[in-house]
Amino acid sequence: MHLERLVSLLEVIAVAGRPLSAAELQRATGLPKPSCYRLIQTLIDQKLVDQPGADGRVVIGERLIRIALLGKSDADVRRCAAPILKTAATTFNETVFLARFRDSKVEIIHVETPDDPARAFIHPGLGERPMHACSCSKAIAAFTEPEFQNAILSGTLQQYTEHTKTTEAALRAEFTKIVEQGFADCDQEIDLGIASVAAPISIGNIGATFSVGAVGPIRRFGTDYRREIGGRLKDISEKISGAIQLCNVAEV
Repeated sequence: MHLERLVSLLEVIAVAGRPLSAAELQRATGLPKPSCYRLIQTLIDQKLVDQPGADGRVVIGERLIRIALLGKSDADVRRCAAPILKTAATTFNETVFLARFRDSKVEIIHVETPDDPARAFIHPGLGERPMHACSCSKAIAAFTEPEFQNAILSGTLQQYTEHTKTTEAALRAEFTKIVEQGFADCDQEIDLGIASVAAPISIGNIGATFSVGAVGPIRRFGTDYRREIGGRLKDISEKISGAIQLCNVAEV
């Protein structure tokens, strides 16, 4: 009975789409007022719901979002994000991709290409990317805790091309720059002639869990072009974050 009541409260909070007061939850669930208040406090204590403001209203919490996200397959994430990525690929007329941080590594899990049949584009492929030499990885690494950054920098930093940064000083400076501008770029660091740019995607309060990027030939992806697309990717990252969280809430 106790668990059933907790689940009932979570369902009401999840579908509301806005912060709810204890009084609203009590009316919606029909629970006795003392029991409802105790259950809400239990959910707060367990971080299953959060109080974003000082008015005591609650929303689905960071811990519950994390639980839902961990159980979400790549296919589920792609389903949420693909329409936004496709629109971006069409708008940019460039290849756009989605990467995911999981098990201390970053993998590209979805790619959308432009529809223009006359457009030459680059497909980055799927799978793991180096943490120090790819825009999608660096966009996430720059926003992780210092301990994880130290682990990256203390590992083997393979030099893929003459442009790959392989020193701690260079990478720490780049992480600082990424945080300041809100996106990362890769200037021929893995393959000569290919450049990319990516922005982190933060989910709730759990940090940069995904990144969204664009890739193309260096003849188009110069510094100014990457800066322009990087700024636009920051807006797209917020849309994808919202779409993924909405899917999480709907499935809780």
